[in-house]
Amino acid sequence: MTVNPVFTPIRELAELVHTRQVSPVELAETFVARLESIGHRYNAVVTVTAERAMEQARRAEREIAAGEYKGALHGIPYGAKDLLATSGGIPTTWGAAPFREQVFEYDAAVVRKLEAAGATLAAKLSMVEIAGGMGYRQPNASFTGPGMTPWGSEGNEAWSGGSSSGSGAAVAAGLVPFAIGSETWGSILSPANNCGLAGLRPTYGRVSRQGAMVLSWTLDKLGPLCLTADDCGIVLEAIAGADTDDPSTTDMPYRYDIHAWVGRRFKLAVLKNVTEGRQEVVAANFERALGTLADVADIEEIEFPDLPYEAATRTILNAESASVFEDFIESGAVAGLTAPECHHPHARLMIPAQDYIRALRIRGKIARVADEAMKGYDALVAPTGTSTAPPIDRDFRGVVAGTARDTMGAVGNSAGLPSISVPNGFSDEGLPTGIQFMGRAYDENRILAVARAYQSLTDWHTRHPEGL
Repeated sequence: MTVNPVFTPIRELAELVHTRQVSPVELAETFVARLESIGHRYNAVVTVTAERAMEQARRAEREIAAGEYKGALHGIPYGAKDLLATSGGIPTTWGAAPFREQVFEYDAAVVRKLEAAGATLAAKLSMVEIAGGMGYRQPNASFTGPGMTPWGSEGNEAWSGGSSSGSGAAVAAGLVPFAIGSETWGSILSPANNCGLAGLRPTYGRVSRQGAMVLSWTLDKLGPLCLTADDCGIVLEAIAGADTDDPSTTDMPYRYDIHAWVGRRFKLAVLKNVTEGRQEVVAANFERALGTLADVADIEEIEFPDLPYEAATRTILNAESASVFEDFIESGAVAGLTAPECHHPHARLMIPAQDYIRALRIRGKIARVADEAMKGYDALVAPTGTSTAPPIDRDFRGVVAGTARDTMGAVGNSAGLPSISVPNGFSDEGLPTGIQFMGRAYDENRILAVARAYQSLTDWHTRHPEGL
């Protein structure tokens, strides 16, 4: 293989595979080798699925040789967050020591859809234990160790973000061309921010969660972490669609359109005081990004009414996660979790029913407020994170714990709205920052178009950690 496929976007890899300049077997061998040799460096990998990857790669090579090319993901390796069920004796650990031997006899819907698209599963990727469902406040909350962004310098390692920590680190380190993560509140956008990636949180119900660990029935979403916004659109088309095994999915077919809104001038909204409380470099990079976007968009400031956005979303998340894992909590098995603060989640079982019901009612109001405020705009724009990636040996403050504000995250997740984060700069320490574009429900193509336009004007997404 004369072409180096590492850090090559999916669309370019797909052309190489389709024209048979690169073979699926060669790709699988390359990325399996990287997963096995480098993955441990970032605590990114739980299981390298080498046998399955090679079997699927050989099948893809035969199909392509026979003229049965399936599309852009045919023969492309990927990694799956380890809350997605996989058959064949491959463990699905949920990032937690008590479940490290857990196996299922079936594949999650997303895994099946990617196989149907011809993609090759190369690894199950690390995650925060129970996707953070027991509460955590520091990076070392996984039996595989704290996820590390490859942008951290030696001796000053930084967190890759939660809870899709391995998915973010693996793509940023060039271990796989793309990965699947999940988000209940920030778990796709956070790794995208910390690892300098494109991360897409789809509309709630756009992607089936059948076979995925449940954290919160009404908040969980699955989506891709990739090198570019364009890559995210390609992957989303493959995994989207209604599923009778997941009644939360909606019968609204999705087709990615790279030509949608090309050449048009966008209209963007920014929340008033959106940079308040953010790290200085985050605010500075965001303001510079707005200046860049002014070349292709008109930008206006808006305000949301005063509502308990974070508190309502937090109540729903905590109540539903406690219900899902009630038996696990009551059995005392939580004592086997890695993070000490995860050993005592019992307060979540005591959330009054009226608080949960009130939060659901408030969520309905939040959805109406957001939809009304975003009418006439292509996207709502904000910094993705409050800061760059924190050190792996330091406690952090989180919105789920109620110690920081994240109105965009609370509104987007409680109302089930799509959002994409892409990199928009670096700190003096070489850590990335991100900018997110949030749209109205089912408007993924529109926000992808805005993100692609921004990436056409910048080169942040073309930068990768040195030495990898």
